[in-house]
Amino acid sequence: MSEVSTRNKHRQQRTRRVRAKLHGTALRPRVTILRTNQYLWLQAIDDDTATTVAAANDRALRAKKGAPTKTETATQVGTMLAESLSSKKITQVVFDRGSYRYHGRVAAVATALRTAGIQV
Repeated sequence: MSEVSTRNKHRQQRTRRVRAKLHGTALRPRVTILRTNQYLWLQAIDDDTATTVAAANDRALRAKKGAPTKTETATQVGTMLAESLSSKKITQVVFDRGSYRYHGRVAAVATALRTAGIQV
């Protein structure tokens, strides 16, 4: 097995292990994070109906010249998602870090959600 396929297999195992313990509902959706080298996407998902309740990304923020750091941008995206959730009267979420460590941009998103009044 090549190094890349082994790495992908282990990443998928981590994701399955984390998601097996989480479930989002309409009152408490699951906030999932997709992190690439350049961008960050967040979704609040109701697993009962398999629908996206709210979403946010940093493509508009990162496109500007002289954009802030990735961690600062992650904080802004977390705040944007929190505003969207608050407008739908959602105050609690389940945080799904996927295969990523709770560190850096992932932790910044969770902190921004908490700061905006969303219970994570």
